[in-house]
Amino acid sequence: MAADPVEDGQGRKIIHVDMDAFFAAIEQRDEPKFRNRPLIVGGNPWARGVVSTCSYEARRYGVHSAMPSRQALDLCPHAIFLAPRMEHYAAVSREIFAVFSEFCHLMEPLSIDEAFLDVTRNPLGEPSATRLAKKLQRRIWEKTRLTASVGVSFNPFLAKVASEVQKPCGLTVIAPERAREFLDALPIRKFYGVGPATADRLEARQIFFGSDLRALSLEALREILGKLGQHLYDAVRGFDPRPIVPHRERQSLGKETTFAEDLSEPQDMGRELQKLAIAVAEALGRENQKGRTITLKLRYANFESISRSVTLAEPTADGEKIFSIVEELLFSRTAVPARRVRLLGVSVSSFQEPARAIRPARWIQEEFPFVRCLAQAQIP
Repeated sequence: MAADPVEDGQGRKIIHVDMDAFFAAIEQRDEPKFRNRPLIVGGNPWARGVVSTCSYEARRYGVHSAMPSRQALDLCPHAIFLAPRMEHYAAVSREIFAVFSEFCHLMEPLSIDEAFLDVTRNPLGEPSATRLAKKLQRRIWEKTRLTASVGVSFNPFLAKVASEVQKPCGLTVIAPERAREFLDALPIRKFYGVGPATADRLEARQIFFGSDLRALSLEALREILGKLGQHLYDAVRGFDPRPIVPHRERQSLGKETTFAEDLSEPQDMGRELQKLAIAVAEALGRENQKGRTITLKLRYANFESISRSVTLAEPTADGEKIFSIVEELLFSRTAVPARRVRLLGVSVSSFQEPARAIRPARWIQEEFPFVRCLAQAQIP
């Protein structure tokens, strides 16, 4: 039997599973008339809705998640819009995570439809991570009639990047001997942690691909990007030693609201901020937590988003104190009230003590007790 190609010096074998257009795929599976048609799951395009996910037929028109539903409608006027059925999606997710548990002892959920699986040692005793990934895709299809894209490699970063190479229903393997070739050709915007603003800064310096990134010294990357420079220096060299862990610590806690109509009156904004601040304080109380950094998030009517923060000398979980701070930030450090506001958000971070692990969905706790967290991630 040939040795498995995905095995580094420590013998790690990591699979990243990402269900394809999860919400939309479930709707198309359940209702035959939706199949092969552009389908958008999300908010009402006439009431400030946002796209949660969409079928691949809709993606051909440029529709994507987090896009305003009205913009999606403009791009694809004949699209079918459906409101999310979260309880139903969670039930299907339970089935999928049950399949995951058949293939690994160690799983790190990333969202309702996405997870890392460490299959270095697995319940099936299968030495080949590649063969195991094929069996996993087949088992998911047999159980749910849904497809998944899978990446296989020797660390989490490469496995996640690999799962995005071929969608839908793709299987991509990045073996150690091919890692450098793959990473050198990888566009800089595909590296984890590189958002649009960071990508723009790097591309302005003629850094477009991993090979360009590799040519920079660690000192140069740190000078350009700070802490992110270390991450990218390691990532482009295929170094990601982090373990697959069944829990994460919460880094911040917040609430936000998108309004049906833009707010223009200061008193209306103040009332909404107070509601958000109190809601955040109540959540902090439930978590028995306090934080030092208070952040205001704001999105203007033209979709421009900004954030403003203050770090206190002492941590707080007091709703009125949080409100007074974000109110001051709103009226002293933004363009309000001269500009209308579409969204307001309030969050607290820099916790007093290491935060408790994020509480997972109840079904994950009950069915997979070794999984202690369901971290948040953007739905595809």
